[in-house]
Amino acid sequence: MNPLTRKLATVGSALGLAASGLLLASAPASAATSCYGPSCTGLDPSTSICQNDARTVATSSIGTELRYSPTCRSAWARQSSNTSMTIWVESNTGLGQSAYYTGSGTVWTSMIDDKGIVDRACGYIMGFGATCTSWY
Repeated sequence: MNPLTRKLATVGSALGLAASGLLLASAPASAATSCYGPSCTGLDPSTSICQNDARTVATSSIGTELRYSPTCRSAWARQSSNTSMTIWVESNTGLGQSAYYTGSGTVWTSMIDDKGIVDRACGYIMGFGATCTSWY
């Protein structure tokens, strides 16, 4: 093999290895988390299958939404407005999750179980007080 052919073969091999590394590095992310009822408590709805069929079932006077997934039988609170506040979701059995909203974008709490129980979402604005959705 002459020196030019050897160099081209070496460069070609290096490019091939680099390309295969890029293909491996761009593998798809892992599948969304699956849960049901109690096993959803504490999970992020945005990384679960629960977000796929979620709907807003109640909204408070300050815009805090109670989100519910029928597939997962779970609920969480979500907020989008221009006022910073603390939001939370709570059940009539004492379960709860909270998050702080900075006043920009959208924030949501982790999920809680909604299988056979009722939940509501609440928001608290300093100097204004707390407002909650109806129980669902």
